[in-house]
Amino acid sequence: MSTISPGFRVRRLAFFGPQKPPSSITFGPGLNVLYGASDTGKSFIVEALDFMMGGNLALREIPERTGYNQVLLGIENLQGQAFTLVRSIDGGGFNLYEGRYDAPPGIEVQPKLLAEKHSEKSEGNLSMFLLQQCGLAGKRVRKNVRGETNSLSFRNVARLMIVTETEITQQRSPLHDGNPTANTPNTATFKLLLTGMDDSALVPNAPQEPEELSREAQMQLLDQLLDDYRDQLKELTKSPRELEDQLRKIDASLSQHAVQLESTEAAFQEAAGRRRELRKKLEEGRDRRNEVGTLLARFSLLDRHYNSDIERLRAIEEGGTLFGILGSSRCPLCGADPAHHHDDEECDGNVDVIVDAARKEISKIELLRGELANTIRELHREGASFDRRMPTVVAELKEISGQVDGLISSKLAKLRASYSEFADKRGEVRQAIALYATVQDMERRRADLENAQEERGSSTPIQGDIPTVVAEGFAQSVEAILKAWHFPDVGPVHFDAKSRDLVIAGKQRTARGKGLRAVTHAAFTLGLLDYCRENGTPHPGFVILDSPLLAYRKPDGKEDDLTGTDLNEQFYSYLQSLPTDRQVIVVENSDPPTAIAALEQVQMFGKNPHSGRYGLFPYVPSATGGLDTGLIV
Repeated sequence: MSTISPGFRVRRLAFFGPQKPPSSITFGPGLNVLYGASDTGKSFIVEALDFMMGGNLALREIPERTGYNQVLLGIENLQGQAFTLVRSIDGGGFNLYEGRYDAPPGIEVQPKLLAEKHSEKSEGNLSMFLLQQCGLAGKRVRKNVRGETNSLSFRNVARLMIVTETEITQQRSPLHDGNPTANTPNTATFKLLLTGMDDSALVPNAPQEPEELSREAQMQLLDQLLDDYRDQLKELTKSPRELEDQLRKIDASLSQHAVQLESTEAAFQEAAGRRRELRKKLEEGRDRRNEVGTLLARFSLLDRHYNSDIERLRAIEEGGTLFGILGSSRCPLCGADPAHHHDDEECDGNVDVIVDAARKEISKIELLRGELANTIRELHREGASFDRRMPTVVAELKEISGQVDGLISSKLAKLRASYSEFADKRGEVRQAIALYATVQDMERRRADLENAQEERGSSTPIQGDIPTVVAEGFAQSVEAILKAWHFPDVGPVHFDAKSRDLVIAGKQRTARGKGLRAVTHAAFTLGLLDYCRENGTPHPGFVILDSPLLAYRKPDGKEDDLTGTDLNEQFYSYLQSLPTDRQVIVVENSDPPTAIAALEQVQMFGKNPHSGRYGLFPYVPSATGGLDTGLIV
């Protein structure tokens, strides 16, 4: 056996874009720590490392990654040979370069193309390349109780090395990923790492009856459907219980919004109705005021006509009176002498009759003029009343228009938008819950089919239990780690074959609080690394842990609170003492001990553009002069 164990370590992760400054972070052998403020890209680094090792999930579209189009991963095997992998930030295959490159090489360096999907028929894929570095190429793992096997993929191994913040607190075995049909290959991979022996020697029990063939076809169809649904589930960041809680909160918020929206809608309709009334009143008032003005102008002209007619008639009356004073004389019309006047006969020259007619006409016109004067006075009063009332109507209309166009409509628009967002979100959550339910139902159906196949089959299901001596050796490695960390009430540790998880001091690991589950998950992962290295079995040689010390930040009750212990110091002290053939990358929000923080391979993300490292990506001032802090950790 070679004195140098197979495996590799991560050396560099970098992002590049045509118009963006490069963003990179380096790692070394042994302990590496990334700590500091939230929203600085620490968890995004874990996601990017998984992405560059063949993870199918696309990288999150955070604002800071905009403009970057390539990701570079530098690795180094334990024999000292360096390799550089380059991948599009949108996914797809990989370019492999031998040697270390700090930036993607130009066209003068010809890369080897690696497909993103694992295939045992070719070495031209990322999975086979990484497995070769770990001494695991060509291995096979059992996929079901009938003894059928699959070619080992690096993704089978990676989930035991790369533990995200979501996975580290899950209330299930580290060997389980929420997919019951994957539990068997996951356990087989775990067994392979512990023992160094794969399942290539297994001979599967072939189906013997048509019913078994039919069930097999149904299971294959369910497997295909489940693969599609599980790809969708990978994009979800919440568990079914969290989604149910979120749905209840959304429903409660929707109810509150509905009440507020109904109240605001009523206020808006009332104000809008009042505005319509005032507009109509103002329009009718202005129309009437214009009509009054027009009538006054016309009546003023009519009054002048009346006055002109009266003056003319008074002139006739005055002239006739003068004729009476002058006495008898020749008729001004016919020229007859007084002796020939016929006073008892009417004629056009009868002055008295003309004077009398003029007086009567004057009286009639003066009567009309009096009525006209009364009408004009009424119109003036009406006009003055409009002039007094219209400013009040205009002011009220302006005020209520401001309320409708401003406060009420703005509040209504926000409430409508918010209600619509909540309704859309509720639809998304319901769809996610339905997706979980569909997957669970399909998994139940598949399990039923598999159980029925096992019960009716003529062969005994092939067992794949981990040898007791190996399981106990692994449990002792974990126990030694927990004791080194001063884990409270550690007690004896053993591996439970049924739950495929640790039992610590007689208590199932999953029965503990969220913070202690994170710590013990980290111990499980590190215990596997320690056992494999001590016993010479294959292991990639690195571990990535996101938020293992959650109990220091968000304890899940008193039993989960480690803030009064020295586990934090002992945790880092243990990791610092690891041999150089083991690499551990820890991502944490809380500060490590002062002595650890001073180490070269410990980096703080301060979210301060003027001191230390801002975050994964360079600090870029926002358009408003503030900080662009769109990262989600």
